[in-house]
Amino acid sequence: MTARNLTTSMENYGTTSNVRRERQRHNSLSPSSHDYAYASTPSRKSLFISRRSRILRFCKMLLTTAGVCAALTYWVLLSSKAEVHLRESDVELPLEKLWAQYSPFFPVEEYVPPPPACEITQVNIIQRHGARYPTTGAALNIVSAVSKLQSVKEYKDPKLEFLKEYVYDLGTADLVASGAKQSFKAGQVAFQRYSHLISAENIPFVRASHSDRVIKSATNWTAGFSDASKHLFNPVLSVTISEADGANNTLDDSNCPAQQGSDPQTNAWIAVFAPPITKRLNEGAPGANLTDAEIYSLLSLCAFDTVAHSPEGDCGEGKVGLSPFCGLFSKEEFKDFEYVGDLDKYYNTGYGNPLGPIQGVGYVNELLARLTSTPVNDSTQTNHTLDDNPMTFPLNRTLYADFSHDNQMIPIYAALGLFPQKQALDPVKPDPSRTWRASELVPFAGRMVVEKLECAAKEHVRIFVNDALQPLEFCRSNYQTAPRGLCTLDAFVESQGYARNGGNGDFEKCFDL
Repeated sequence: MTARNLTTSMENYGTTSNVRRERQRHNSLSPSSHDYAYASTPSRKSLFISRRSRILRFCKMLLTTAGVCAALTYWVLLSSKAEVHLRESDVELPLEKLWAQYSPFFPVEEYVPPPPACEITQVNIIQRHGARYPTTGAALNIVSAVSKLQSVKEYKDPKLEFLKEYVYDLGTADLVASGAKQSFKAGQVAFQRYSHLISAENIPFVRASHSDRVIKSATNWTAGFSDASKHLFNPVLSVTISEADGANNTLDDSNCPAQQGSDPQTNAWIAVFAPPITKRLNEGAPGANLTDAEIYSLLSLCAFDTVAHSPEGDCGEGKVGLSPFCGLFSKEEFKDFEYVGDLDKYYNTGYGNPLGPIQGVGYVNELLARLTSTPVNDSTQTNHTLDDNPMTFPLNRTLYADFSHDNQMIPIYAALGLFPQKQALDPVKPDPSRTWRASELVPFAGRMVVEKLECAAKEHVRIFVNDALQPLEFCRSNYQTAPRGLCTLDAFVESQGYARNGGNGDFEKCFDL
C-alpha cells in the first residue's frame, strides 16, 4: 500500500454503506511493509524565512512527484536533510524525555505479561497521533523568535553562530515521518503482543477523530499491524468522528465551551524560569529583544526541529541528531520547560480544571460498554448515531483501537481516576516527586491499553499507559490481595461511578456561558 493509499479520504466514513465500501476497498489492497502516510512537505509556505527554503521545497516537490514513498527512500532523504539541520550532541538521549507532550514515544516501564493463571480476552487501545509539526499559533511564535535572532548584526555567543546558516522549514500541524513510523511500530507491537486474539473473522475495529494527522496515524497503525501479521490480517479505519465545534466526539475535546484554559498557570511558571534565559540570549544576540514567552517557543523548537528531521521516532535507540536549538539550553532548563507542559495538561483538561475530567466521561462509558458487551449508556459527548449502530460501534470484537489527541486523552485518564495527585500542581514550584508528567502520559504516539482478562473463570481488567502498569488503587475489592494492577471487572465497573453517573452534573456546566 502506498502512502497515498494509506491517506484515507476524510469523506468516506460515517455511514454503514461507506464503512462497507471502505472495508472492501482496503481488503483488496496488499500493503507493503514500510509505507507510511505523513506530510513530506511543509504545509504553510508563509513560514519559510529564506531563499534556501524555496530550493528545499522544490526538491521535495520533485521527490513527491517521483512517487518516493517507501520507507528506505525517505530514510535516506531525511538523513541527507538532517545534515543541514541537525548535529550530534553530547547531551544524552534522555533529553527527549523532558519535552513534555512533544516527547517522542518511549515505554515508561517494561510491559508485564499477565499472571500465569490469566488469559487476555479483549484489548482496548486509545493512542495519540504520532509526532507532528507545530500547530499554527505555535509555529508563528517560533518563527517570530527565530527571525529576531537572525536579524541581529553579530552574535556575542558562539552557540548562536549556527543561526547564520539555519533554515526554518517546518510545516504546520501535519504528521512528520518519524511520527508515521511511531504509529506503524505501534501497530506491529499490538499484533505481536495480542495476535492470539485475532482471526479472519475478528480483526481490530479502528476509529479516529476527524483530523488529518490522527487519521494518518490510524492508517499507519493498521499498516504496521498488517505488516506484523505478514498481511494475513488487514484492519482498516472504519469510523471517523467529526471535530466540528459542538460535535459529539469522544476522541476530541471539542464539546465543552465553558472550559477555561491553562494560560494563567503556564504563564506564571514561564515568568519564574524564563527571565535568566531571556537575559542570556539577548546578551548573546544584541538587539534581538526576545521575550520570556519566546524562550518557551525556542525550547519547543528543539523538540519540533528534532522530530521533524529525525528518521528515528523513539527514545532508547541510542543517540540521535538533535536540533542545534537544543544546545542553547541546559538540561535543567529543559526540566523547567517540561513543567510548562505538565501544568498545561493538568489545568487545561486534567484534574486541575473543574471541567476537565468530564470531557473523558463519554469515552469511559464506551469502554465500559465494550468490556461488558452492553449498549453504551451515556448522556455526555457520545455520538449515539454511531454508538447505537453495531456496524459503527460493535460490541463483539476482541481488539479495539481508537486514535485521538493529547488534550482528549488527559481527561480520559482523569475520568478513570488514573494519575491522582496528592495536591494540585503548584504553578510556581514544581514537585520533583510528582507522577503527573506529560512526557509519560501523552508523548507523541502515547497510548493507553485496557486489557480484559479471564483469571480462574473470573473476569479482570488491567490498564497500561505507555507500557507502565497502573496500580488501580481505586479498585477497592481486591487492591490489597490481587497481583499489582489486576482488578476484577465488576470492581472496575463499580469504581467508575463518575462516568456512569454522567459526570455528576458537570457536563451541563460545560454550557454555562
